[in-house]
Amino acid sequence: MTTAASQPGGYAATPGNARMHAHESVPHRLSTETKASFKTTEFFAYLAAVAGVLLASQLVGTADNHEDYFRADRAWLYIVILTVGYMVSRGLAKSGSREPYDAR
Repeated sequence: MTTAASQPGGYAATPGNARMHAHESVPHRLSTETKASFKTTEFFAYLAAVAGVLLASQLVGTADNHEDYFRADRAWLYIVILTVGYMVSRGLAKSGSREPYDAR
């Protein structure tokens, strides 16, 4: 049986985010993980917002010989802003996920 190198405190090092006592055979988690991004409500809100921007850009057009009020370049700018906001929110969710995990 191969064992991992022992660390101070009687723990053995294991791959990933787990530790186990030298006498245990099953590692346990030390901290919680965030959900996968596609399982969160913020992902679905992001998708709905992107779809709304694209739909609004398509539906809003010219009227009475005026120029297009909501052109494609403006729609894509809003989508980029939404994407940056979503990425920041996921980063904040991941950075705040290091809380103790006591369940075994």
